[in-house]
Amino acid sequence: MKFINFLLIIFITINSPIKADLNQNLINELKQEGKLIFIRHAYAPGGGDPINFDINECNTQRNLNNSGRNQADKIGSLFKDNNISTDKVYSSEWCRCKETALIAFNQFETKNFLNSFFSSRFAQNKNSQIKSFKKFIKSWDGKKNLIFVTHYVFISEILDYAPSSGEIIISDKDLKVIDTIEIEY
Repeated sequence: MKFINFLLIIFITINSPIKADLNQNLINELKQEGKLIFIRHAYAPGGGDPINFDINECNTQRNLNNSGRNQADKIGSLFKDNNISTDKVYSSEWCRCKETALIAFNQFETKNFLNSFFSSRFAQNKNSQIKSFKKFIKSWDGKKNLIFVTHYVFISEILDYAPSSGEIIISDKDLKVIDTIEIEY
């Protein structure tokens, strides 16, 4: 048992600096700009939305709770504390995405191609949203970082990656994932 504890202590000691170096490498990568940064909205308890929710009425949707708001604040702090510049912040029209973008970055613009297509009510929009997004990226000059605050289904469809709430996924213009950062809530 002492030997296992010894190995565990060595693993933790060795692993921490490596993780810190990887995070610093990622921060340096983001400072070089020209990245697409996808953020799944911060923590909003539950799954999906009520059947008859109204996209224009936040009180009818699944929204951030205090833990989610705290997570959104941490997302913003990551960018501010590390002087990571961005060109624009774009958000889905869903309230939990807009609130995440507002708390983290103070300003954003909505793009309907970032909306969720999780429910059967919006599933038929998936192909046109993906097409619109790819057209948008194709016309992007690639000079600065772009941030997209969106949903699990959108990120998994675009990047073939399953994000956690508040997770940041960095890709290049060809939509190849470079790395991810999980933010606790």
